[in-house]
Amino acid sequence: MSEEELKIPVHVAIILDGNGRWAKKRGLPRNMGHAEGCKVVERTVEDAARLGIRYLTVYGFSTENWKRSEDEVGALMQLFRYYMKRLLGIAKKNNVRVKMIGERSRFARDIIEGIGRLEDETAQNTGLTFVIAVNYGSRDEIVRAARKMLADAGAGRLTAEQLDEQAFSDYLDTAGIPDPDLLIRTSGEQRLSNYLLWQLAYTEFYFTDVLWPDFNKDELIRAIEKYNKRDRRFGGVK
Repeated sequence: MSEEELKIPVHVAIILDGNGRWAKKRGLPRNMGHAEGCKVVERTVEDAARLGIRYLTVYGFSTENWKRSEDEVGALMQLFRYYMKRLLGIAKKNNVRVKMIGERSRFARDIIEGIGRLEDETAQNTGLTFVIAVNYGSRDEIVRAARKMLADAGAGRLTAEQLDEQAFSDYLDTAGIPDPDLLIRTSGEQRLSNYLLWQLAYTEFYFTDVLWPDFNKDELIRAIEKYNKRDRRFGGVK
């Protein structure tokens, strides 16, 4: 199937897995795997934009990642600082809008300011929306949404009768973003790892043994080809 024949999903979500294993296979420090993985994120953003994907969401740093060693977390924060600056240039070049989801208050002030700059300076771009989940966990997101709803209910801004699926979705970090059509997870793992649990209710899954630093446009197209062959049904109705 040629690129022209593909039905391109509106929203693709990716769990970027395998950076550490990629480095270990090559006798390199884990941090080198993360650095290579960041380069692949850059290329994937450009590939997705050119294919016509409208939303690309990647799992950059989970709430559980803080449990990694202090050295690894510190190195990841430095990489994040570096690639936020690079991403701004890539976003401007490709007309990409950047949005971060997750609870950002735990990050250092300069990282929080960098996230704000990325979002503000790309807000008017009209191409691909690139969503990065940082300090993100889906259960944490749902709990934070519930707290906001309780606060609004207490203030008289929300009643039980007003609460339905759409109203609940509007309290999530992904408010205003369509649910993913396709989820890709690399490295052979086949679990959601607390990622977009509400949003993935009707999403098609694609698992590949390819480690994230080896992921490329060909693998992205293979995932979309598999998506094209799925018989998409919602609630039992075609």
